Amino acid sequence: MKLGLFVIALLPIIWLIFSLGVLKLPGAKACSIGLVLTLLLAIFAFKMSVINAVTASLEGIVMGIWPIVYIIIAAVFTYNVSTESGSMETIRKGLSGITSDKRLLVLIIAWGFGGFLEAIAGFGTAVAIPASILIAFGVEPILAATICLIANTTPTAFGAIGLPVTTLAQISGLDVRHLSYLATLQMLPLIVIIPFIMVALIGGGVKAIREVWLPTLAAGLAFGIPQIIVAKFLGAELPAIVGSLVCIVVVVLFARWQAKKQPEQPDQKKDLPTVGQFTLATTPFILVFVFVMLASPLVPPLNHLLTGIKSSITIYTGSGAAPYVFNWISTPGTLIILATIIGGLIQKLPFGKIIKILGQTAKQMVATLITVCAIVALAKVMGYSGMISIIAATLVALLGNLYPLIAPVIGALGTFVTGSDTSANVLFGSLQRQAASTLGDSTYWVVAANAVGATAGKMISPQSIAVASAATNLQGSEGTILKKSMTYFLGYLIVICLWIFVSGLVINAIHL
Repeated sequence: MKLGLFVIALLPIIWLIFSLGVLKLPGAKACSIGLVLTLLLAIFAFKMSVINAVTASLEGIVMGIWPIVYIIIAAVFTYNVSTESGSMETIRKGLSGITSDKRLLVLIIAWGFGGFLEAIAGFGTAVAIPASILIAFGVEPILAATICLIANTTPTAFGAIGLPVTTLAQISGLDVRHLSYLATLQMLPLIVIIPFIMVALIGGGVKAIREVWLPTLAAGLAFGIPQIIVAKFLGAELPAIVGSLVCIVVVVLFARWQAKKQPEQPDQKKDLPTVGQFTLATTPFILVFVFVMLASPLVPPLNHLLTGIKSSITIYTGSGAAPYVFNWISTPGTLIILATIIGGLIQKLPFGKIIKILGQTAKQMVATLITVCAIVALAKVMGYSGMISIIAATLVALLGNLYPLIAPVIGALGTFVTGSDTSANVLFGSLQRQAASTLGDSTYWVVAANAVGATAGKMISPQSIAVASAATNLQGSEGTILKKSMTYFLGYLIVICLWIFVSGLVINAIHL
């Protein structure tokens, strides 16, 4: 009977992959049908009451609106204001002054800056904003979306000031610093590999790597090694912030060094913005950084003040219900919108024009709103009805001692369904610890594998793809983006699984 329920529980996931990847239905339609299917399965196969199923969906819809779609609107609003003020063109020219090589620009914008945005804000900002900037550089929209989805993988483990790993440590009852350290060790091979994949994609093939292999390697090592050091000695809050900033500095230095070796063109420095002009153009992004950092746990007094401005309501009516909290000011969406409004005013845009752009941006997001709300509602129903638990428990029972090989797959499954590394850790953190204890494996190593595997699922999560399609104005093309990303997702997951399994045998031997 349990095996039958396992197969039934997989049906919503199978539908999402089939409808988006094969049928190429628009995300709003595919995810809405998926939600209806999940509700029927939860009620008739998993004996969930109708009221519990409906309120679980409602909780997902509310979460889809706040904070997820709210943050997407905020991120695209920043881009739209910067475009209207002419700042995006100034930024493009300024970055072109560092290098005109799109391979290095991708490493700076999608990998370094994207990783930084994930580290300080999370919730889709790292896909939405870099993808928009790449398009301003003439990158084809679907390619820009795919590159940013690939880039927004490993940084998510420590996104939003370390929230996923901090949550995983709390759920599993483990020391957060040691867990963070092992997660960075597990991710290092992928952190080194991903920049090469991005360069090959933007350059049209593996041959594109040949001339920039050194800065590409440096981009990975400059991100990964500082992460390991910071995680080991400081914990989960700063690894991705420090890693991304070091990465940006290193790649910019390489780009400037490479530019000096090239023969200078007569008009190469013509029309380049001054430092003051470039700083003014980037004001909204600078303010986003300042506001999010000030509101983060890194500044406890202000963080406590702002997080205290909240409301809560219990939506789900079943057991395990917790109040849903609305953080009105401290959510990244509010901070990004405030930063953008102030930045736009500094750039001499009329207040009325800025508000009009905000309204137009919100109207752009109707299809995205439906997609995200449907997928988060689907995830809530799967979680509360027991579908996700039975999938994970069945995999543990079937695989036995080979379980560590697929421990990352369970994390990836959680993120694929929920769109969130943090949610995947909430769903499966305790299960991973229990499985490790049962099998006699290193508890920390297996639990860390959940967070690392969850980063893979981020690449193909319908929620992430909805963000990417919205940022690149490709609503309705979610299936195309999914199909293009799927090969890289499978390769990523295979490398992670093999690396964690083999290195885990060594870890067990030395009892790290």
